[in-house]
Amino acid sequence: QVIKCKAAVAWEPGKPLSIEEVEVAPPQAHEVRIKIVATGVCHSDFYILYEAGETKGFPAILGHEGAGIVESVGPGVTKFKPGDKVIPLFVSQCGECKFCLSPKTNLCDTNWITQTEGLMPDKTSRFTCKGKPIFHALGTSTFSEYTVVTDISVAKVDDSAPLDKVCLLGCGISTGYGAALNTAKVEPGSSCAVFGLGAVGLATVMGCKAAGASRIIVVDINKDKFIKAKEFGATEFVNPNDYSKPIQEVLIELTKGGVDYSFECVGSATVMRAALEACHRGWGTSVVVGYTNVADTSTRPFQLIYGRTWKGTFFGGWKSVESVPKLVNDYMAKKIKLDEFISHTLPLDRVNEAFDLMTSGK
Repeated sequence: QVIKCKAAVAWEPGKPLSIEEVEVAPPQAHEVRIKIVATGVCHSDFYILYEAGETKGFPAILGHEGAGIVESVGPGVTKFKPGDKVIPLFVSQCGECKFCLSPKTNLCDTNWITQTEGLMPDKTSRFTCKGKPIFHALGTSTFSEYTVVTDISVAKVDDSAPLDKVCLLGCGISTGYGAALNTAKVEPGSSCAVFGLGAVGLATVMGCKAAGASRIIVVDINKDKFIKAKEFGATEFVNPNDYSKPIQEVLIELTKGGVDYSFECVGSATVMRAALEACHRGWGTSVVVGYTNVADTSTRPFQLIYGRTWKGTFFGGWKSVESVPKLVNDYMAKKIKLDEFISHTLPLDRVNEAFDLMTSGK
């Protein structure tokens, strides 16, 4: 049956989301319909709506940091049944494409094109509103009381997991934590600099601490974030506004040559360059964790010729379907923090307020 429910619809870019009644079609072959219980707001949702400058892909239902309960499954679905607790995944894991078969990446090629077009694999949408089809976003669309996703984009999690906490493992926390552990492979006793203390930055700090870094320097222009960062393992705090020189020079002086690892968790081309240049020559590694597509980043070639490594991370390098349930188990075993990331809990119809809280650093 078609389900009618509430969703936050992005009718056009640059405009606040609108709470509407939408129709959610039944799942087709290899699809799962999920009742969303909780979702986080991620800066990537804000980016798509307000910063990317794209006009295609609208109207859409955003959201990609959700958790819920399987309501029904389409033909051919064998790994999920109604009642299962699950996390929808914006990066799939089919287990069969050349990416999935490679230990070098967590990308998955299956459905990649249709997902970027805001459609299901059959090139149609499962959402309609006021008689119009509504695009999916990132293959998840968690700003809706019900959503439909492909069965290779779902992770089944522990039945006792609190969905209002583990939803955060659908994007931000996994991304930052994995950037340190999987992508940078931070070594015990090393020095790290983390630029930007949103959820992703704080999760990166948590990953650096878990890896045994001895110095974790956090960089942010919001001094109120420093107290929170300490809770996750930060050892030193730097506010770029307190200095007249470029922040990379400040960090090079502080560490007598630069940090071993740096992480850009802002989504700023300027900060990406600063993070790279704050690395120690000869062996420093800088990881781009934040996302932007509106500006090119640059550096002078000798920054790389002198032995620095510049790399990016997608979902923290986790192979999604197999890794997310393990991360949930780590949370249940108190090995990683999730509760501490949550500042506000709001109903769906206050989603625009959630964006305001995020962009104001609250």
